[in-house]
Amino acid sequence: MQIRPGTESDAEAVAMLHTASWRTAYAHIMPGWYLNGSLADDHRNLWRTRLAAEVPAGSLFIAESDGEMRGFVYLAAQPDGRVLIDNLHVQPDHKGGGIGGQLLHFGFEWAGAEYPGHSVYLEVLQDNTAAIGFYKRHGGQPGEARIAHFSAGFDVYDLEITWSQP
Repeated sequence: MQIRPGTESDAEAVAMLHTASWRTAYAHIMPGWYLNGSLADDHRNLWRTRLAAEVPAGSLFIAESDGEMRGFVYLAAQPDGRVLIDNLHVQPDHKGGGIGGQLLHFGFEWAGAEYPGHSVYLEVLQDNTAAIGFYKRHGGQPGEARIAHFSAGFDVYDLEITWSQP
């Protein structure tokens, strides 16, 4: 497994993986009309915009094996000084093989080097119990549940999970 910085040329593959991951992990959490509707286009536009920016808002890292993308992590410094893991996704058919853990810890190392002394956090849907268990096993501390409003017109509960100076 190799982890490398993402580039603008990765936008389409990242968007496809992002969509496949959501469709698998959120099938019983988010409305089907959303997951099977505009989601792919939304993700394509998101990643094209993020990766084409002259001044990137965050840093993308790609996990590859045998020349194929197996997962990615995207981190961004926040105005409060913390580092947000905005996305961490693994190909659905490669989950459970350690890729997510490698990406998570790579992200911690990157955050520690770029933003020493600052905590790292992410937001995870409260009903995504598999992901919450994964983050807890890697030392994450869950916070309070809160409502996440999606622009498509629905709400779900999410949790903030934090690592203090991982």
